[in-house]
Amino acid sequence: MIAEALPSPSGDMRAALAGADLPVDDLDDSPGVFFRFVVNGKTIGFGGYERYGDNALLRSIVVLPHARRKAAGKAITEALLVRLAGDGVRQVYLLTTSAAGFFQRLGFVKTERATAPAEILASRQAASLCPSSASLLVRQTNGASHD
Repeated sequence: MIAEALPSPSGDMRAALAGADLPVDDLDDSPGVFFRFVVNGKTIGFGGYERYGDNALLRSIVVLPHARRKAAGKAITEALLVRLAGDGVRQVYLLTTSAAGFFQRLGFVKTERATAPAEILASRQAASLCPSSASLLVRQTNGASHD
């Protein structure tokens, strides 16, 4: 699998997210880094993150219909986690209304919003786009600080 960095969120990424009922309203204002994931020359999905010091908010993970049920979501998530750990991120958060079980199988743990760092809670995803009913999950990485 190849992760292609996107200079800005592409139209096909926006369409995929919208088709999966995931937020697109903040993509242009997001401090996030986004990727297209490709296998054998064919896009299988998208994903990204917003970095806040030693923490990150995983976001915009979507698998295209033709790649579903083939472990693409796991591969995309793990690729982002490896990248973040290599960059010194220690904790990775995410918000979801429908995929908590999927992310828990990948080692994420549900946590209360009040326990998240202020920067994560102040992100547009946490502050306004994701409903208060969305689950907040966190996973530790083996990232080492680059101080």
